[in-house]
Amino acid sequence: MSSRAPITTHILDTHKGRPAADVAVSLYRQNGDQWSLLGEATTNADGRITQWNSEFEFQEGLYQLIFLTQDYFERENSASFYPQVSITFQVNATDEHYHVPLLLSAHGYSTYRGS
Repeated sequence: MSSRAPITTHILDTHKGRPAADVAVSLYRQNGDQWSLLGEATTNADGRITQWNSEFEFQEGLYQLIFLTQDYFERENSASFYPQVSITFQVNATDEHYHVPLLLSAHGYSTYRGS
């Protein structure tokens, strides 16, 4: 595997002001009207995923990251409104890197295309 996947992510817990470690994340690509699982990973101590558990063919199209946040908030002894967060985004150029961060709190989240 290469050192960095073409799609990466990280999670920052904005309430605590620190990375969200040990959050399970799944990566999907849309194929017709179905979503295909491409890979899974768990955020590291710095809240980052730079590699998935399997390699995949990087193609243009719609992708989706699903962050399973409920277990994280339970470990933090915090109630949460969002048991999971789903981010769908478009890949238009496979020669570019796509970094999709998640800024997370118990009652809100935001995202953007990072670098």
